[in-house]
This record gives sequence, structure tokens and C-alpha cells, in this order.
Amino acid sequence: MTFEQLRTFLWVARLGGFRKASERLHLSQPAVSTRISNLESELKAKLFERGPGELVLTKKGQQLLGYAEQMLFVEEEIKQRVANPSETEGLFRLGASETIAQAWLPSFIEAFSAQYPRVNVDLTVDISLNLRAAILERRLDLAFLMGPVSEYSVNNVELPQFKLRWFKSKQLGDVDLSEIPIISYSSQTRPYRELTSELARRVGPKSRVFSSASLSASLKMIAAGIAVGPYPRVLAAPHLDTNEVEEFDPGFVPSPLDFTASYLAEPQSFLIGNSAKLAREVALEWHEAHPQ
Repeated sequence: MTFEQLRTFLWVARLGGFRKASERLHLSQPAVSTRISNLESELKAKLFERGPGELVLTKKGQQLLGYAEQMLFVEEEIKQRVANPSETEGLFRLGASETIAQAWLPSFIEAFSAQYPRVNVDLTVDISLNLRAAILERRLDLAFLMGPVSEYSVNNVELPQFKLRWFKSKQLGDVDLSEIPIISYSSQTRPYRELTSELARRVGPKSRVFSSASLSASLKMIAAGIAVGPYPRVLAAPHLDTNEVEEFDPGFVPSPLDFTASYLAEPQSFLIGNSAKLAREVALEWHEAHPQ
């Protein structure tokens, strides 16, 4: 019996199938099947039964699962306390919202690469709703998203907020929110929902709200005078520096954007846990250097 067999067994059990486990472990499906078959032969016990749509653990498999989790926990503790981080290898699947991607994500990637030079990064930039689903479905190891993720199985490390300010084109005079479109984050995000609700209360049915998952495109539309909108000042900085846009006060400001570094608590991974802490350190340093 080997750690690799137990790790494979653990992921097949957690994900409910050989195909999903093979994708997670970056192995061929036959290789996963062979490891499970060899483990069952060595233990002389059947570990899985074919259920409706996925594999289910037998009674012996359920017993082994507890031992496998304990053994792999010990392995992670050894890596955490004894192993050299620079020797860590593998693939790290990282997700980030575009706000983070346009702010301190490059600094995080630089710090991560320095600490784990032999780990490859697979980066996904998407809206927080999709990143949340990817974490729960184990398609991402760590995500920087508008959080927290309210699931008992998820650890959330609090990250600095982004305050929002209203911006308009320098070419515009006084702004009437009932006449000019307001542009916001994707319609599937909390900032969009909160903004539309507040505008309905303050402006009424005349308000028009555009949505866009691309922050750079949104800010270009604001700079062109097509719309106005609330965004983090640090992201609008390039347009402020060129005098294309300016801040204005329509009488209210949406609540700040809350972000977390979120990941599944089990199975424990020193790489993921340490990376979430590193992200907080990098983000705090970046925000200190970029006042809001």
C-alpha cells in the first residue's frame, strides 16, 4: 500500500468517479483504475460499488476513507514542517475576479513563484459566482472572489476591501442619473444587484443600468461619456491620470467590495493554505501602497 494509492482512493471517493479523479490528479483514467484495483487486491476488499451516476463507497471503503484522510493529513504536516517549499511540484489552479486581476494579482503571482518556483499556475479570471462553483466542484484550488463563500466545507481568508467611488467623463457637466446610463459589474454579481436596488429606490424606473464583466471596457465607456458608474479608484487611476474621468457625488455610494481567498478545507493542503495567507500579505501591502 502506497501514499499514491491512498491519495487516488481519497479523490475517487470525494469526487465520486474515476474520470473526475483522473482530471484532479492529472493521471489517465486507466492509471486511476489500476491504482484502485491494486489497492483492493492488496486489502482483499471491494472499496466501491457502482451507484446511479457515480461510484459509492462500500462499508470497507468507508472504513478506509477515515484512515486515508489521517495518513494524508500526516503527510501534509510533514511537508509543512519539514519539506523545503522550493522543492514543491505540481499544478496550482488559481481563480481570481477581474478586480483582483487588475490590482494585486501580478504581485501575488510574483511572490508565489518566488516561494514555489517548481509549481505551475493555471489561472482563471471570472466572475465570483463562477469561481465559487469551481471551488465547490474542486475545479480550482484557491479563488480570490467576492466572498465569503458560505459553505461549511470552505475556508475563507479575509482580504482587504475595495471602496467604490463614482466616475464620469471630464467632458460631462452635471449628471442626472435618470438621464444617463449607469454601468456596473456583471448582472450576476452582488454590486450590480445592490446598485439596481438602490437606483430603483432613489431614481425610479427611469434609471438605466448596463452590466459588464470587463472592468477595463466599463471604464473606457465612462471615459467616453457613454455612461457613469461606481468603481474602485485604484482601477480608474489610469483614466484619472490622463484627465479623462473625474469623481462626482450623486448623493450615495455603494457599499465596499468584500473579498476573500477561499478554498476547500479538506483534504488539507499546505500549499493552498499557505498561498491564501500569502495572498492576504500581498494584498495588504498593495493596498497600503495604493490608498483608496
